[in-house]
Amino acid sequence: VQLQASGGGLVQAGRSLRLSCVVSRNIFSFDAVGWYRQAPGKERELVATITSGESTNYADSVKGRFAISRDNAQNTVYLQMNSLKPEDTAVYYCHSRIVTHKGWTRYDNDYWGQGTEVTVSS
Repeated sequence: VQLQASGGGLVQAGRSLRLSCVVSRNIFSFDAVGWYRQAPGKERELVATITSGESTNYADSVKGRFAISRDNAQNTVYLQMNSLKPEDTAVYYCHSRIVTHKGWTRYDNDYWGQGTEVTVSS
């Protein structure tokens, strides 16, 4: 599985960016796809996810500003980021998960893209 992220860049606070992630297989084969980010000196954190059933989940810090969506025909997941803040500065990673079970044991098979850098200036 390959995930190719793009769309990062340098923007001023208050502006918008849209990240894209193309996955190398049918997007319906994943239980969830989404975005994580890692700021300098901090741990990687969840930004937003969308499940195969179109349920979405957002970090509290981005609710109301970011929107995740998917284009099933293009096997692409997007992250529309509005009203960007300097604290949104990070490397953003595309993520996908396939959940499998063996007996009663659940396995989360996680796949990561290479990351795209977002820098928000004040």
